[in-house]
Amino acid sequence: MFNNKSILITGGTGTFGKEFVNFVIENFKPKRLIIYSRDELKQLIMKEDLSVKKFDFLRFFIGDVRDLERLKMATNGIDYLVHAAALKQVESSEYNPLECVKTNIHGAENVINASLYNNIKRVIALSTDKAVNPLNLYGATKLVSDKLFVSANNFYGNNLTRFSVVRYGNVAGSRGSIIPLLKSWKEKKLFYFPLTDPDMTRFWIEKKDAVKFVIKCFLRMHGGEIFIPKLKSFKILDLLKVFGVDKKIKISGIKPGEKIHESLCDKNESKNTVVFKNFYTIIPALSINITKKNFYKTKLGERGSLAKVDFDNASNEIKNLLSITELNRLVKNLNYE
Repeated sequence: MFNNKSILITGGTGTFGKEFVNFVIENFKPKRLIIYSRDELKQLIMKEDLSVKKFDFLRFFIGDVRDLERLKMATNGIDYLVHAAALKQVESSEYNPLECVKTNIHGAENVINASLYNNIKRVIALSTDKAVNPLNLYGATKLVSDKLFVSANNFYGNNLTRFSVVRYGNVAGSRGSIIPLLKSWKEKKLFYFPLTDPDMTRFWIEKKDAVKFVIKCFLRMHGGEIFIPKLKSFKILDLLKVFGVDKKIKISGIKPGEKIHESLCDKNESKNTVVFKNFYTIIPALSINITKKNFYKTKLGERGSLAKVDFDNASNEIKNLLSITELNRLVKNLNYE
């Protein structure tokens, strides 16, 4: 799909971005692969790690999604775009709300406008489980971003650009997530380990699986869908047991904007949710240019059916919870930062 094509990823030096770039290098021969981000140090480190001279199709653009003109320049001639740039730290966003809005909402608007301006064929924006019934500002900004990308399919006119969204939970082992944090705490031999709530659950998805899912969605998208992989989840307490630190727990209480459980699709979205074998899609509630699209059949021929009324996909569902044995195996095999 990406052979002899030009691809750009915003936030390309982040956890997803690095995994995406490695996957594309290993499996395709693109014309250009542009890593767009605002951190020059991370770009330098990434260049050194990739041995850039071996891959003459790699390009590194310093730029911020807040800068529309820079985005227009960077997206010139691009065929596929992955929008992964975002301010993602929940607590930080609570204390710096306007900065989160500027990047996650205005930045999304800029990506859409630059994509339409340069007639990019396909655009996928990454979302989060925190966008479902958002409790925190980060989730609220991502909900707005999701709606902007879905609605962008309604005003493209004669433009061929199509927009879709991929929503999943926290990436296991990603920078700043709980697993590398637990590993660091254990190595420091802390006297106790903070646990927000003993009932807390989260979804499990690994970097490589997130990347494969996004790339597959480029092939299956009509434009306007929110794609959601079917994921397992786990209890945070069970994760502490895997690390052998569950005897040193201190309940720290809920942080600002934090939930006990997350949801990837809740009952309020069930009337627009289509269930496929390995994933769900949420189809647009409002459609103008997309009324003729059959959202019950993907471009790959996969067929789905409408979800049951009040369908809910929450991280505390018993049938989706990983056992301690399964969790232990996954952690041992995990490649994390």
